[in-house]
Amino acid sequence: MQQPNADGALPAPRTPQASSLQTVLTADFTSAGQWVAGRSWAYPGGGPVNPDDDKLDYLVSDPAYARSGTFKAVRRRDGRWNTGLLTTEGSAEAFMVRTGDVLEARVRLPREVGAWPAIWTWRDGDQEIDVFEYHPDHPDLLEFGNHVRATGFYHRDEAIAPGAWVDLRTEFGSKSVVWWVNGSQVFADRRGVGRGWHAYLIVNLSVCAGRYHPPPAATTTEMSFEVSRLVVQRAAAHPELPEPAATATAGDAAEAEPDPSG
Repeated sequence: MQQPNADGALPAPRTPQASSLQTVLTADFTSAGQWVAGRSWAYPGGGPVNPDDDKLDYLVSDPAYARSGTFKAVRRRDGRWNTGLLTTEGSAEAFMVRTGDVLEARVRLPREVGAWPAIWTWRDGDQEIDVFEYHPDHPDLLEFGNHVRATGFYHRDEAIAPGAWVDLRTEFGSKSVVWWVNGSQVFADRRGVGRGWHAYLIVNLSVCAGRYHPPPAATTTEMSFEVSRLVVQRAAAHPELPEPAATATAGDAAEAEPDPSG
């Protein structure tokens, strides 16, 4: 089993081979056509805050918070945190994950208590599948969730640790969503997403407000996690679904202006 990398060194990837799949998305976080920064309709009104979800986030569009693939959170003077979020919802390409797709990602987990990184999906107030969530106060645990069919799983592993690099794979099956960690299958929910499911991608770093996990220490002023690779693959014979039109309000809304000072 792969050991945590205390020094943050990047390990060789270990993921199952999938020769029958073709890549339909290779994440380029610098691309404004592929990703929108600093707003999401998973947040009330598109953001910038979401306190009802136990988050101290204040979403900002400043590229320094997400566009490099390092997702940052920086403490503000008002008690909130400027946070980085990218989503395909509202972007020119409007990419959506579909039933049968496979997502693979390589992430470096944050070290700071209060950090809440995630890769997940969202559309029209639902359709959420959590590729992963992580909280450093439970240092060896990853959280997986299928909110479409109300199931989830907590995965404990000695390879999971603050600062560790982790290879993730999620298969969005119609009858079962399957999660892999560092090349090993760890959970199949046997519920799936159904045949017509499709949803946008979100990658972000939230900050816990303290209801379910501790907030950051008073001495913590900045935190981050990194996504060095994110791809989505699709079977060549996958039936094409019509591309739903982007939500008008999402397409028309301006990106939230950064307010680093708080």
